[in-house]
Amino acid sequence: MVNPRPETVHVLDNHSLVRHHMSMLRDVSTAPAAFRQHVKILSLLLLAEATRDLRMRDCAVTTPMEAMQGQQLAGRIAAVPILRAGLGMTAAVTELIPDVEVRHLGFYRDEQTAQPVRYYDKLPAGAPADVALLLDPMLATGGSACMAIETLREWGVGRIVMLSIIAAPEGIRLVTERFPDVIIYTCVIDRELNDRRFILPGLGDAGDRMFNTVGE
Repeated sequence: MVNPRPETVHVLDNHSLVRHHMSMLRDVSTAPAAFRQHVKILSLLLLAEATRDLRMRDCAVTTPMEAMQGQQLAGRIAAVPILRAGLGMTAAVTELIPDVEVRHLGFYRDEQTAQPVRYYDKLPAGAPADVALLLDPMLATGGSACMAIETLREWGVGRIVMLSIIAAPEGIRLVTERFPDVIIYTCVIDRELNDRRFILPGLGDAGDRMFNTVGE
């Protein structure tokens, strides 16, 4: 575990539902369909915490009993899944924030260097979102996360919040050192990376398990 945790890192590992669904997610016998469902549930739990303080605006509401003043989300919010595994977290965001913009960034890991390589970026020129929710189930080395954050900064996003289901101390350290203003929400911080840069004890490759491509 990262100790002490940076103030910008929020870990939900004391939540009963997080502990339950994390155990199911880690289990090697969990089938792809169930794996995707656990990813979605954990993403919903993360999102509920990560969106506590989004900007609001007043609005008029008429209940069956009387008129009152309510509040609605203000500004543009973008969900930015890192392909491909980040796609598994997207349904949770569109369910809770139906008007969210979904933007995609694609990276793959060079198996020789363990460094990220960007292969997809379709962010529109100009007019950046006010808030970007960066989605990646696994924060391992932090390389892809940092490249994605740099890309969002170049787009002009003012506030970036990263949501990862599982994280390694090495990834947490890199992101918080390079981008101290980026808030990270994760379900758990695991022990370490192995020599292949996989998280231990981890859950394997989230993308392979999610999309049933293990062993390919």
